[in-house]
Amino acid sequence: MSKVKQQEEIAIRVNDVSKNFKLPHEKTNSIKSGVLNVFRSKHKSVESQHALKHISFDVKKGEFFGIVGRNGSGKSTLLKILAGIYQPSDGSVETHGKLVPFIELGVGFNPELTGRENVYLNGAMLGFSEKQVDSMYDKIVEFAELKPFMDQKLKNYSSGMQVRLAFSMAIRADADILLIDEVLAVGDADFQRKCFKYFNQLKATRKTVIFVSHDMGSVREYCDRAVLINEQELIYDGSASDVAEKYLKIMTPESIASAEEDKSTDGSIDERWGDGAFSISNVKCQVDDQYIHINYKAKAKVDCVDPVYGYSIRNDKGDEICGTNTLIVGRKTKSIKAGNSVVVSWKVDNIFTDGVYDIDVAVVYDNQLTVAEWRNRAASVEIKKVQRLPYPINPRSVVEVV
Repeated sequence: MSKVKQQEEIAIRVNDVSKNFKLPHEKTNSIKSGVLNVFRSKHKSVESQHALKHISFDVKKGEFFGIVGRNGSGKSTLLKILAGIYQPSDGSVETHGKLVPFIELGVGFNPELTGRENVYLNGAMLGFSEKQVDSMYDKIVEFAELKPFMDQKLKNYSSGMQVRLAFSMAIRADADILLIDEVLAVGDADFQRKCFKYFNQLKATRKTVIFVSHDMGSVREYCDRAVLINEQELIYDGSASDVAEKYLKIMTPESIASAEEDKSTDGSIDERWGDGAFSISNVKCQVDDQYIHINYKAKAKVDCVDPVYGYSIRNDKGDEICGTNTLIVGRKTKSIKAGNSVVVSWKVDNIFTDGVYDIDVAVVYDNQLTVAEWRNRAASVEIKKVQRLPYPINPRSVVEVV
């Protein structure tokens, strides 16, 4: 592929970007102190904070690209550099296409104006004429579900209502590249579903999206690729599934087995990691025409409140193709005392095509933020079907031709 062709396929190129902030140690709150500080050595009164260090990656046009990392890692600083709000201290950013940031929704809204007045004000800031805002006003209000409140002042809106209005405005902007930073954090469940539906529309129309989130479920579902930033450095660039797993590892304190490999019950390679609050054993997987049966034993090493048990299934390429946990399916689990154990049994519809599949199992707790134990490829199963299809799943199909 020619260099020109490669350049045409790049939406954003981040080349060796670093960002430093100067933090003064002394306040200048009077004319006298300001004059005296001029004569003091600068290196004694100012400290340089490294917010980002030598970040490089490319985002292709039409890619849904994730940026993940713990709080304070530099994600939001990077997003503001991409948006042009900050300039990098070193390095460069190339952007090919019109970019719209959904970073701080509602910037420019006036709390003393009504919702209706703010729609027109924000529309002007986005480059729309009054006539254009007139034509889209009803759709903006319908999406935000705020029709009864549009003539109330914005200061009387809840934070969730303000975000709904701001998001509904922002998605009207005609953009090639969108930057999205945790805009769904204060939305209710119904509004989040609307936003996720909008994400699916973006993917279907091949819009380029840069998505920053702490929700690894959303990263796995929507992102084609992602990067992991830790302590201001980019430490991994790969598939969304791999990045989400590595993020959970660095969020797990005192990981007991980050690189430990054992033989599982069926002889496959078994990678285990977690903080040691649970141990998982006796992982078994059987298959029949109707179900894949997944069983394992989880023993608590410390008292644990509301543990969540889960599994995922990988194909022979190592890609996660499905999975769930007790929280998602609405199964309430009991707190467990140290030394006690529980047997977890899953029945999964056998809709998979021919092949060998690996099973991952896990126990998490602390609102799913802490991994007690995660076992990759703890077991594997071979599936054989009479009908061979060139697709990842093979559900029962009934046809009637009249």
